[in-house]
Amino acid sequence: MEYEDRFRQNQRPKYDCLLFDLDDTLYPLSTGLAKACGQNIKDYMVEKLGIERSKINDLSNLLYKNYGTTMAGLRAIGYDFDYDEYHSFVHGRLPYENLKPDPVLRNLLLSLPYRKLIFTNSDKVHAVKALSRLGLEDCFEGIICFETLNHIHKSTVSDDEDDIEFVGGSDTTTKKDDSSFQIFDIIGHFAQPNPNTVLPKTPIICKPSENAIELALKIANLNPQRTLFFEDSVRNTQAGKRVGLHTVLVGTSQRIKGADYALESIHNLREAVPELWEDDIKSEIAYPGKLAVETSVTA
Repeated sequence: MEYEDRFRQNQRPKYDCLLFDLDDTLYPLSTGLAKACGQNIKDYMVEKLGIERSKINDLSNLLYKNYGTTMAGLRAIGYDFDYDEYHSFVHGRLPYENLKPDPVLRNLLLSLPYRKLIFTNSDKVHAVKALSRLGLEDCFEGIICFETLNHIHKSTVSDDEDDIEFVGGSDTTTKKDDSSFQIFDIIGHFAQPNPNTVLPKTPIICKPSENAIELALKIANLNPQRTLFFEDSVRNTQAGKRVGLHTVLVGTSQRIKGADYALESIHNLREAVPELWEDDIKSEIAYPGKLAVETSVTA
């Protein structure tokens, strides 16, 4: 018995890191941010890209379904735009006031003795603002976001100490050549399928692409077999599972193929995954001070 107790105390925890999606995972869908974001994307397509409003619903659905995000799909089919402007338009008018401090979740996160990282398709400005509104800005080691996976060329050097060279992707400086600018008709492509026509690829790296998840793991130096991935998206969860991650689907108690666990709410974490709080794990990890944005995870 004494040997068994000593062995249990020296046993290595199952996970090294907890990887969390942000939107609709760390806060509920009922906040209305997702709905507002979707409308802002449609408004951007009309106001900035000149797309007919009558085509917006069909177009945005096809782009999201086939490319992971509408933004990635727009770039794939030929639209050229400034990424920062897009994110500013789409996220700048979100009802952030609907996000309230969540001390219950904060205490849960701080009680978990593992590395904790955010992995989101959104830009860093939105991620930091949302975490700040939730009171969770010091609960995570860092953020893997749009800028982390999509290298952005900068014409000027910043003095910001957190401004480092991002890892992954290609130069996303957008230059429109009007002579070759042509939009792929994705609506027509699916209305009248042609076996000789293939969907164009997107230059944007984002979930649910397995390449995006593998790149995020490489950047953060994570072993997928020892990482628990929290997501509200079924397809992102399943993509994570294919890459080798342990997965938690958040937002439903019904477990689907590709999810090891299912939580109605992130607040149910202790009840649904009690092994995260094993008695033999004594240490606690906190990240006081300024949140590290897609920087410390590259070290």
